[in-house]
Amino acid sequence: MNLSLALVGLLALGCARLPEVNYLKVPLNAPATPRVIDGQGTLSHGDASSLLTKRLGHSKVDAKMLAGLEEAATGRPLIAGNKVTLLFDGPKTISAMTAAVSRAKDSINLETFLFDQDPLGMKFAELLIAKQKEGVQVSIIYDCVGTLGTPQAFFDRMQEAGIRLLPFQPVNPLHRPWRWRINNRDHRKILVVDGKVAFAGGVNITAVYSHGSLFRSPSKGTAPAGWRDTHIQIEGPAVAALQWMFLDNWASQKEGDLPEKDYFPALPPAGDKVLRVLRSQPGSNHEIFKAYFLAIQGATKSIHITAAYFVPDVQIMKALLDAAKRGVDVEIILPKVSDSWLTTHARCSFYTQMLEAGIKVHELRGSVLHAKTAVIDGSWSTVGSTNMDMRSFLHNKEVNVVVMGDGFGQEMEAAFGEDLKDSNEITLARWKHRPVGQRLAEWFARLLAYWL
Repeated sequence: MNLSLALVGLLALGCARLPEVNYLKVPLNAPATPRVIDGQGTLSHGDASSLLTKRLGHSKVDAKMLAGLEEAATGRPLIAGNKVTLLFDGPKTISAMTAAVSRAKDSINLETFLFDQDPLGMKFAELLIAKQKEGVQVSIIYDCVGTLGTPQAFFDRMQEAGIRLLPFQPVNPLHRPWRWRINNRDHRKILVVDGKVAFAGGVNITAVYSHGSLFRSPSKGTAPAGWRDTHIQIEGPAVAALQWMFLDNWASQKEGDLPEKDYFPALPPAGDKVLRVLRSQPGSNHEIFKAYFLAIQGATKSIHITAAYFVPDVQIMKALLDAAKRGVDVEIILPKVSDSWLTTHARCSFYTQMLEAGIKVHELRGSVLHAKTAVIDGSWSTVGSTNMDMRSFLHNKEVNVVVMGDGFGQEMEAAFGEDLKDSNEITLARWKHRPVGQRLAEWFARLLAYWL
């Protein structure tokens, strides 16, 4: 987000607040066995307990307790029977999305923050237009701030082909003067094809994803490095949760109904992954924030976070510091190269406090880091669109998927380890000798942290 949007929001709105999540003082009524659903409905307590014991891995006791707390805090059940594919960087993500769209027979629902008129965006738009002409209903929600630099003619051409378009929160206050909320943005990245396969994560539709990041590109040194990002592909009953999220968002904007299609086909089990689909939006119960807080607070072994924009609130920061002080291995990979000057310096303003507490801070070199992921105790993993900052937790529409279990956790740990190899560790001794000018920039950026 740029400074101009931050200042507009600052002038237009008061400061909203995240809920106080102190579960030591206010215990949650967490179920002994979390609620688990699949394509056939809700599992019995016995079946759910047996499934969780089997799937949550070696740390099943702690993971089961966390799953119960998460349900009590967020209201979202666990969903069983899914196949989850971890996708690294733009090329793999765009390739997988393109393949799914090419096979579409009934409907394609896309929700994105960025959709640029560049070679990648044009190619993806052409594919969507072709599918619309084949009789597949294509519907797109795009954020009006994220696409501020995209010519309207780009979207007009898709609309003329029959694609249904919903510009989220237009910048022009005259569009809907009674509901103008310039500071509230749709930051989600969701694609659902035929109601049977879904994608979510950090990847937008823009040319920075045409190439892999520096260390994952097969042609190192010969092609420009793309952004470092993470996405997931989901097949199975959880697809319906992402489909519902898209349709609910469309309905909330009151811009007309979508054509009737088979948006919710039967979804038999496609794999063995148990997951939870979380959403956040202004005025909500802050599901993603609560899930992050609970997972960090309950960590016993490790907290490994990869964060594109890291400007945490007081509660998340305290939970991280407390975890490090009790001996948990807390490591965070942050960008060395960023697209936001203010966010960079606001993030750096937390380094001294974290390093003194024993948190290991690393900066990824060579590529712009845009991933928003975490793996905690090797068995609680999340991939999504949510940055660890107040904007994502309070003001944006966001989506995160939490995947339970050691199997997926091992994949996430392997990815984290690979990122570590291409990162520089920030040491407290070196950090204390940074220039005075940098310290002043950090101080100034920290003042605007709420709005970044």
